[in-house]
Amino acid sequence: MDWGSILNNTASFILSPETIGFMLAALGLAVHFGYAGLLNFGMAGFMAIGAYAYAISILSFGLPWWLAIGISIVGAVIFAVILGIPTLRLRADYLAIVTIAAAEIVRLLFQTRLFEAYTNSADGLGGYHAGFREANPLPDGTYGVGAWTFTADQWWVRLFGLGLVVVGVLAVWLVMRSPWGRVLKGIREDEDAVRSLGKNVYLYKMQALIFGGVLGALGGVVIALPAAVIPQYYLPSLTFFVWTALLLGGAATLFGPILGAVLYWGLMAFLAGVLPAMASEGWLPMTATQAGYVRFIIVGVALMLLVAFRPQGILGKKKEMTFVK
Repeated sequence: MDWGSILNNTASFILSPETIGFMLAALGLAVHFGYAGLLNFGMAGFMAIGAYAYAISILSFGLPWWLAIGISIVGAVIFAVILGIPTLRLRADYLAIVTIAAAEIVRLLFQTRLFEAYTNSADGLGGYHAGFREANPLPDGTYGVGAWTFTADQWWVRLFGLGLVVVGVLAVWLVMRSPWGRVLKGIREDEDAVRSLGKNVYLYKMQALIFGGVLGALGGVVIALPAAVIPQYYLPSLTFFVWTALLLGGAATLFGPILGAVLYWGLMAFLAGVLPAMASEGWLPMTATQAGYVRFIIVGVALMLLVAFRPQGILGKKKEMTFVK
């Protein structure tokens, strides 16, 4: 096996736009579930809205890239309000079911031929990168060390995405230290007690849904910046992958989503290189293609063990997680 290539690919993927996008999406889920106790399984819908709003704003309306990001944020807010009005009074398990369905409705709407003039249906959208790349302040060339060697455009995407992560982490830190954040944690623990104090629990939940949804939409934008926007990417499995990253790092933590995204994609990239190579060497009784899918089984089993023996995640505190009491 070519261990050098496998390790280089793993290290490179740790700093990929997908990993950075997952950091933002998992941070949004931390607001939803870790701090507010909302069992949202529709994060893929927020990510799709962020990516499509960004691409459509540029391709169909000719807006500059920075304004397109603002449109993505507005789209996430509107979707959160529409989603939250009928669902935030539901019990947690029903909320999970409805949010899965809502995310699928969003994906199918982007895929339908009804809006083909804007979404290009199942073929997705591309060719919206010029404005963002023109704003690149880095001189042309290739920079980096070892596996983290990228072109100026590739670095621009990564640095911009990491900048959004820093802003997102700072915003969550400030908000959760405020009276608003303390009320939100109280709702997670016992919303009836918070309601008895005269707080509008429904409004706080709506605000949390909007806040986390905006972070998810920005994650979708980062993933879309260097690539195309394809509706098949936003399947329910995408939400479950983000949940895996969140639970791995710690749901009710500030840096848990960041660590979880890095570990998740690092492990996935490592197994994507090792398992097919082992199959090609005859060490596994399957083809290289079949071995590539085994990584999902391994990650799934690891997640089950994590939830069973350390449900608070790597960085989490057990007292922060109500479901382990």
